[in-house]
Amino acid sequence: MPVAASAIYFLNLRGDVLINRLYRDDVGGNMVDAFRMHIMQTKELGTCPVRQIGGCSFFYMRISNVYIVIVVSSNANVACAFKFVVEAVALFKSYFGGAFDEDAIRNNFVLIYELLDEIMDFGYPQNLSPEILKLYITQEGVRSPFSSKPSDKPVPNATLQVTGAVGWRREGLVYKKNEVFLDIVESVNLLMSSKGSVLRCDVTGKILMKCFLSGMPDLKLGLNDKIGLEKESQLKSRPTKSGKTIELDDVTFHQCVNLTRFNSEKTVSFVPPDGEFELMKYRITEGVNLPFRVLPTIKELGRTRMEVNVKVKSVFGAKMFALGVVIKIPVPKQTAKTSFQVTSGRAKYNAAIDCLVWK
Repeated sequence: MPVAASAIYFLNLRGDVLINRLYRDDVGGNMVDAFRMHIMQTKELGTCPVRQIGGCSFFYMRISNVYIVIVVSSNANVACAFKFVVEAVALFKSYFGGAFDEDAIRNNFVLIYELLDEIMDFGYPQNLSPEILKLYITQEGVRSPFSSKPSDKPVPNATLQVTGAVGWRREGLVYKKNEVFLDIVESVNLLMSSKGSVLRCDVTGKILMKCFLSGMPDLKLGLNDKIGLEKESQLKSRPTKSGKTIELDDVTFHQCVNLTRFNSEKTVSFVPPDGEFELMKYRITEGVNLPFRVLPTIKELGRTRMEVNVKVKSVFGAKMFALGVVIKIPVPKQTAKTSFQVTSGRAKYNAAIDCLVWK
């Protein structure tokens, strides 16, 4: 795995170093001067977040009035470095009460140094979960949200979470009523030609869960994935069940999902985090049923007038219904007057976005 950072610097808008941490000895302590001279003092600041100067690579990001700069001299994992910065900022905000700026850094030097030692080791990111770090890193004014008992009492199985076995969930959770809520949110993206033929169509979706379960439950989620159902039928030596199946093109899981079991059995097995989280994201390009069909007709009446006739037909079943349907019809920027005739709902002209909005 490539290194994510050799050194990290926190600078204000003037270029002064607020705090820094060297993780490897392959970069010098004065590398921030090169960043200040070649990037901050030129007009190229903000044009590209990755720059290479003198054999070293600089990855930087601005959060509020603070620049976070990561320096590496070898082939680094850029995506991992920026992910580390985002997660580190979220961790600092959880300790600082939601604020991350120059004043927050100056008021928490000791805490930041202690966190920087824990969240990265020799250039490799470690555990950045605020829930876990707060179990054993408690500074003045910072209290773990889990410890309602005296702080001198050890937290049960904190080592198990830190080592990464089940780092997203702590043991000992007890609920009087076990509940699981699951929501599926999908977005249909469609590009259609003027003749009505579909040029491109895909669906992006995500599964959101909210769990209030006691202990360490092992959940399983079944999907009507075509490949998964065929794999299951092969393992059990029986024909595939008849019914509608889908082909998932791209799938991204939460870290709690057992990927080994998914690759072998196509079963989503996981120990859920406590509370609300995003279980998975997916994309579908085949077998997409469009919920609506839009039939537009545009006529030009002279040089200054235009008539737009739009018909919308629903193609889903009679037992289903749609809420909050909005249609936006783009018009020229020089539009001065509009008139509408709608069969249902209401329509108006929005000059800010140069569109006719039909709700």
